[in-house]
Amino acid sequence: MDFKGSDTIPGPRAEDQLPHTAQSAVKIVIVGGFGVGKTTMVGSVSEIKPLTTEETMTQAGIGVDDNFGSASKTATTVAMDFGRIKITDELVLYLFGTPGQERFWFLWNGLFEGALGAVVLVDTRRLEVSFDVMGRLEERGVPFVVAVNSFPDAPRYPIADLRAALDLSEQIPIVECDVRRRASSRDVLMTLMRFLHSLAMTGSLT
Repeated sequence: MDFKGSDTIPGPRAEDQLPHTAQSAVKIVIVGGFGVGKTTMVGSVSEIKPLTTEETMTQAGIGVDDNFGSASKTATTVAMDFGRIKITDELVLYLFGTPGQERFWFLWNGLFEGALGAVVLVDTRRLEVSFDVMGRLEERGVPFVVAVNSFPDAPRYPIADLRAALDLSEQIPIVECDVRRRASSRDVLMTLMRFLHSLAMTGSLT
């Protein structure tokens, strides 16, 4: 095939190119129930234009998807969200946001493949939807931290009470965040990286 003139395949945008100093890349998954803020988190913290697979919600989802606390939500992730952030000049994180509806959970196995760690986003109005999420991570041996997304109308509880309600060991970090704010989302990722580093130092990270 002969490409002439302007009929050429464009390369990546300058802002999307991987920094030339990058030496290590880590895959991180952002998981949680429906409407907890996964897409928002990836979009707020990504240094490149995030890839999203959101589709408009339709009447077909009524009675199938649990949208309690997310009645105003009009779109939902049906495959994954993808973003990238540079932590240091040498370290880059690739972020994969998972779909929240249970009917799309079959996609999680592929997204978990090769992930070094995970962020579990929770909504205090719907803590029960987090149990299956954390159970799947534990089954696959993926270390995770828990990030409590601060919704305006959501009740706030002491971290100790949340830890007991979620049945989490003292080892697993729990942090509060506002995923709409880039700095807050980045702090969550830094908490995860520190946790993974501590596991590596004790030989617990396989």
